[in-house]
Amino acid sequence: MDTKTKLNDSLKDAMRAGDDVRRGTLRMVLAAIKQVEVDRRVSLDEAAVLGILQKEIKTRRESLDEAEKAGRTDLVSAAQAEIDVISAFLPKGLDADELKALVKEAIAEAGATSVKEMGAVMKALMPKIAGRAPGDQVSAAVRELLQG
Repeated sequence: MDTKTKLNDSLKDAMRAGDDVRRGTLRMVLAAIKQVEVDRRVSLDEAAVLGILQKEIKTRRESLDEAEKAGRTDLVSAAQAEIDVISAFLPKGLDADELKALVKEAIAEAGATSVKEMGAVMKALMPKIAGRAPGDQVSAAVRELLQG
């Protein structure tokens, strides 16, 4: 079962259970997916859906940081609850060693030797990682291995 179907099924379950936080979060995520599909006039594949989920989590983490700085514990708990709901739909994350191994593989595949070829490495790498690691973490690992 693909992630988009899981999201829709989970939304229906949340509506039946009266879980407002889960329902609201899933509606926002599904709306973000639908918006991208409408804008691009395509049906998104699994990797693109997982990318949107990562983006939604990143947005909520930024909100969480801002709420913490402002001392708004109500907003902190709401953002964390939304992050927890979305995270349940992402595949198990990569640890540092797994990420490093995939990066080395992609560097070899792309034949990259310098940071100038980082784009080619990222292009080869991102479909393999799809939702299992944040993009900024991946690019930092690629840059580190290409420089070293």
